[in-house]
Formats: sequence, structure tokens, C-alpha cells
Amino acid sequence: MSSDDHEGADEETFHPLGEEWQDGLEAELEDTEYDAELGMEMARDAMRVTKGELSEEEFHDRYHEDVMDEFGEDERPIEAGDADEDGRLESTLSRFGVDEESRRDVMKKMGGAGAVGFGAWGISNGGSDEPPAAAVTAESEEGGEENEGTQWGMALDLEHCDGCLSCVVACAEEHDWDQGANWMYILDYQDETTDEEEDYRLIRPCQHCTDAPCEKVCPTTARHTRDSDGLVLTDYDVCIGCRYCQVACPYGVNYFQWDEPEVPASELEEDHVYDERGRPVSARGPRGVMEKCTFCPTRQDGSKGEEFVGRTACEDACPPEVIQFGDMNDPNSDPQRYIENTAKSRSLVRIETDLPDPQTIEENLEGDDQDLQSVVESVEDLDEETIAIVLAVAILGEGGEPEHGANETLAEQEAAVFDVVRALDENGLDLESQELLVELELAEDPGEDEEFQGSDEELAQEVLENFGGDPQSQFKLLEDIGTDPNVVYIGNQPGPEAHQVEGPVAYEDVDQTDVRKDVLDEGTFGPQGPSL
Repeated sequence: MSSDDHEGADEETFHPLGEEWQDGLEAELEDTEYDAELGMEMARDAMRVTKGELSEEEFHDRYHEDVMDEFGEDERPIEAGDADEDGRLESTLSRFGVDEESRRDVMKKMGGAGAVGFGAWGISNGGSDEPPAAAVTAESEEGGEENEGTQWGMALDLEHCDGCLSCVVACAEEHDWDQGANWMYILDYQDETTDEEEDYRLIRPCQHCTDAPCEKVCPTTARHTRDSDGLVLTDYDVCIGCRYCQVACPYGVNYFQWDEPEVPASELEEDHVYDERGRPVSARGPRGVMEKCTFCPTRQDGSKGEEFVGRTACEDACPPEVIQFGDMNDPNSDPQRYIENTAKSRSLVRIETDLPDPQTIEENLEGDDQDLQSVVESVEDLDEETIAIVLAVAILGEGGEPEHGANETLAEQEAAVFDVVRALDENGLDLESQELLVELELAEDPGEDEEFQGSDEELAQEVLENFGGDPQSQFKLLEDIGTDPNVVYIGNQPGPEAHQVEGPVAYEDVDQTDVRKDVLDEGTFGPQGPSL
């Protein structure tokens, strides 16, 4: 394919990870049977689409003939604008595998094709017989609010990550990927150009972008966004191994399975490979396909048991609980709670395992009036700082049990704190006492001539920030690219002058490999780690 075929084609570096990374990816494409130049140009323009510099329709039309010539098919999703006729929408639904009965149901709910444009769907249902879950804008019974559906994502606290690599090990054990094909990375950086030499840490799973460039370049719909929960997945049965998605990913999270996997298919559990749609999207991929972090889709489907829904292997394995996974569309989910009030969430994580249970408090207190000192002396696991923390959490709480769904740890930890507070209150500690609140720095001392105003939310927040730390920033990786990633980082982002250094725990110390090229004879994945 000639670069003159497409307006705007050039030789400039377009990949966010830099020229060396881009050149490595291009060299790898040239070793395949597929058109390397086409893959590079499509990747560049897919990122232009997410930036808003090129429309979905223009992108699709620009490469349709070339994709058909190269692959004999073009199943790429397309945002085709508003539908003007019912027949046009129904035809599109049929093309994407929606059966006649489901099409009629969708049309009825939508009141005709004009009710929604194709772009509201993300329009790939991955071959399912069911209409996409987020296809129709639903209205709540209370009237009018959009139902956004589920969107799994993460909050990752870089400031409290200790670099232990437990998440990497857990991911490897859960999904059986080959040595070095890391779906999860912990990367350490150092920047000597700042006033004070700064160290950074980055946890790097797939970002499960809301607008994923890797999906836009896939000719077969192997790389697709699951409609039920927004996970960006690869159907191993449909993937042809062209590796265009690897070039189009701004984050460097894709891996090609060169050889027969180290763990044979016979050792994989079927309900861990196939999701609820019957598509093979989890566990390590077979030879000749692309694979990456999946956010454990079979867990989210309930295949491993309801107790695993809303959890990932890496989150479960993280000792400091800096990985918070959940529904990014739910303000009560773990990641959104962590983002909304990081100091409070950190405090809950730190004190939860050390709190006495309410029964112990009841057994150790007599139930009559108690002062702070007598409570501390009577209950072994309580000190003044812990009491200040639990009261601060209660002061900031809206009263009653925190609203949450199943397996949402932060809300459960907050509920446990409320139980402790109730036990203290019911067994003689006056939680509204001026003396107590002032002593714990949860209220201002009014002095002789002013009326006591009770507990102060600002002071409660300050107590939690002093204990858990107040992060200086939050960010999404490469947010300016427009992919809308569903991973939010707590902490500072490595700058352009930061360079990668060894972390506190070496990969070989936990029987893992940092770079896939250390395992294979040829340098499969380009430079060592992404320079974000």
C-alpha cells in the first residue's frame, strides 16, 4: 500500500510511547504476513479518531478497501451517524448478529430508528444473539435519568504501592500467561531533573479504554468492547494475529503468543476461558493470537462464584490494598469511593484489620459513663488515634449503613467502623462530648463566651488526611489522547524526563520475567517497558 493512498500519511512519530517503541512495533509487523504499512497508518489514524481529529465514518471509509483487500473482510465497528430510517437501523442490527425477535424489541423500545444514532451503541455486540446491553438509553422509574450500565475500572494508589509484585504473580497464576508476557506490570522511574530527585511508581494493567483505538483497527472484531460491562477483550477464536491492535494501543499492553503456550489447553478450566456469551476471552491465549489484561471477565460473569464478582486476581492479592476495582459508573463502588476521598479510604484500609469487634468492646466496657482514658485502658486494640479515626469516618458518613453492592470492600470496611462507633456509644462513651471531640481534634474549643458547635467535618477530614495522607494529584494515563481510560491513578505521574529504574523487588525474585525478549531468542516486544 502506498503512503500516497491516504491523505495525511507521513513518516512522523505518532505513537505516545515514542519513536523507538514505534519503530520496534513496525519491525515486528514487517515479520508477519500482513501489510505492515497498512497497520501503522491505521494505528495512527485510530488515535486521531480518539483525539477527535478524524470521524469514525471517515476512518472506516478511508481503510475499507485496503482492509478488504488484505483480510477479505472488514468487521470493524463504525459510528455511522443518526439513523434516518427504521429499515437502516434494523439492517444494521441484523448485520451485528441480533436476531429478528430481539430487533423488534429494540425497535419498539426505541420508538423507531431516529431515537438513537448508531454511535450510541459502540455498535459491536461481539457476535452475541442478545442486543447490546447499553444500546438503548433507559429511563429510570423516577423519570428521565440515563442508565449508564456497568463499566468496570480501577483506582490505583501509586503513593501507597510498595512494589512487592504480588499483583503480577497473582495475575500470572490466575491466567497462566507465559513468562514475560506480563498482563500486569509494576514500573519504577526516577527523575533527576527536578529540584529534588523524585522517584515514581506506575502500575500498568490494560486501561480498558471507553474509546479503544485497538478495537478500531481490528478487521475481525476479535478485539472488541463487551457491551455488558465495557471490558475490552480479545476473542481468541476470531483473532488472526495481525497484531494491528498492538500498534494502535497507546499504552503498550498487548502481547503476541508466538509459540505453543507453556500451560496446555487441557489444563485450563473451560469456565475460566469462555465468558457468559460463550466467547473465549480469558486465560492465556493460544498460539498465534494477541492477549492482554482482561480484568478477569469470567469472575465478573459469576463463573467462579458470586463472591468473585466485582473483584480481580490482582486486587485480591494486593497487601496494601492499593488496587481498587469496581463499577466506574457507580459512585458507591470501591474505585469511586477511593477517588472521591482517598484519605478516608486509606484510613479505612489501614485500621480495618486492627479494629476490635463490637462484642469485645461490649465485654470490656461496663456500659456506664466512660471517659476516653478508661476506654483506651479497657479495650486492648483501641488507642486515642484509632478512636479519632473511627469517629472522623462516622462524622463524614451520611448516617446509617453506607450504600453498596456485593463485594465492595471499602463500604464493608466503613460499615465495620460504624459498628465500632455504635458499640462505643452504647457502652458509655459520650461521642458528642465537647471534651472528647476537642481532645481528639474533631471540634473547635469554643472558649468561655461561645456556644459549642459540635463535631466539625473539616477537622474530621484533616484527621484522616494526617493519618492516611492527602494525595497531591490524580490522573489518567495519556488522557489527552481521548481514549477515556477506565483506570484512575492516585499520585504523581512520571514526567518526560523520568527514566526507568529497578524496583524494590526484582521480577526474578518472584519467579517472573520483566521482559518477554529475555525468554524468547528474538526481541519480540521491543524496548524494555513503556516510557510513559
